[in-house]
Amino acid sequence: MLKQVLLLTVMVLLLAACETELMQSVEESGGNIRGETAQVVRVIDGDTIDVNLNGETVRVRYVGVNTPERDEPCYSEATAANRRMVDGQTVTLVRDSSNTDRYDRLLRFIYVGDTFVNRELVAQGYAEAVLYEPDNGFHDTFVQLERTATRDGLGCHPTGIFDDNSTTR
Repeated sequence: MLKQVLLLTVMVLLLAACETELMQSVEESGGNIRGETAQVVRVIDGDTIDVNLNGETVRVRYVGVNTPERDEPCYSEATAANRRMVDGQTVTLVRDSSNTDRYDRLLRFIYVGDTFVNRELVAQGYAEAVLYEPDNGFHDTFVQLERTATRDGLGCHPTGIFDDNSTTR
């Protein structure tokens, strides 16, 4: 039993170190986020965009977050929040672990200048924190931001759309 507890503790510390390392690399860049640069050509919904990447239109799904779908409450509001931040903007796409999902969309953290869009959507209450393994960068941060947004009744939280008591998919 002690062995299992120690193993679990080591695993948690390693995950925390990975998130801290990713966060530090972003912070140490002094605003020069390292990743691929693209131009947003279409906002699909609250967590998906089409970008022009190297002359090709590519669909990008935001890592670590989930927003309401077309037939759910607060879809329009979440989509509008995303649109306000990224529509027509030059974005930096930062990879976590996976390159694409099962729908062949790029999986990325999205930045507009120094604004971390995934983070802002959660902080403003338009997205929930969701862990899609193995992509776990910033998950703990997103969970904390979601708790605050829930407590403060921000964005979509008053609708109850995120009240499934799960942060994994």
